[in-house]
Amino acid sequence: MLQNIRVVLVNTSHPGNIGGAARAMKNMGLSRLVLVDPEDFPSVEALARASGADDILESAQVVGTLEEALVGCSLVLGTSARDRRIPWPLLDPRECGKTSVEQVQAGGEVALVFGREYAGLTNEELQRCQFHVHIPSNPDFSSLNLAAAVQVLTYEVRMAWLAAEGLPSKVEKVETTAMLNAQPVTMDELELFFGHLESTLVEIGFLDPEKPRHLMSRLRRLYGRSGISKLEMNILRGILTETQKAARGEIQKRRDK
Repeated sequence: MLQNIRVVLVNTSHPGNIGGAARAMKNMGLSRLVLVDPEDFPSVEALARASGADDILESAQVVGTLEEALVGCSLVLGTSARDRRIPWPLLDPRECGKTSVEQVQAGGEVALVFGREYAGLTNEELQRCQFHVHIPSNPDFSSLNLAAAVQVLTYEVRMAWLAAEGLPSKVEKVETTAMLNAQPVTMDELELFFGHLESTLVEIGFLDPEKPRHLMSRLRRLYGRSGISKLEMNILRGILTETQKAARGEIQKRRDK
């Protein structure tokens, strides 16, 4: 699906921005880059900024006009940072991503068009786009780097595509100790822990066995409802062991005095 969405850069002056745009595209799973009359391409600097997205640059299509870049497209969305004299249907980046994915789902091809670093797209170029896309940046500092603008729109395209495919937008981190972390402690392990906990509390003077005041009952209730895993139990037992060592060391120091 994403191969039917192309990124079109018009008359880019800085080759580093082409490389940065290629990197942004590859991050988000897009692969079709079309360059309209670039001032400096191919370029060593573009390759350097691509940071591994060399394949995007190598397969990039270079054309002379925007008309050539849009051949075969059923939906064209042009980025615009400025107010224009002629009102035009306007989308924000999220709507742009959703609209793009809906179009390719229907069998169409989509172009995301980005203009020159210093001036954006001309009015004539914008009139070749069915929708204009405005990134709602800080109005006091609204000018985005070209590659950053590509990153914003391609990210929204990817999020819309993940939603359309029913795929997760986040991947939970799996611990190397996942098995231990998933297994709950057994009752006998819990009883050993409570015995260890009680002896430690007595040793450090927190629990008076002559006047327990229901402390252990309350702690049993607390830990009993916590759903402790085997890994977590190992951590708790380790803390108790080190606490006992520290307490005994302190007692020995006092005796040595």
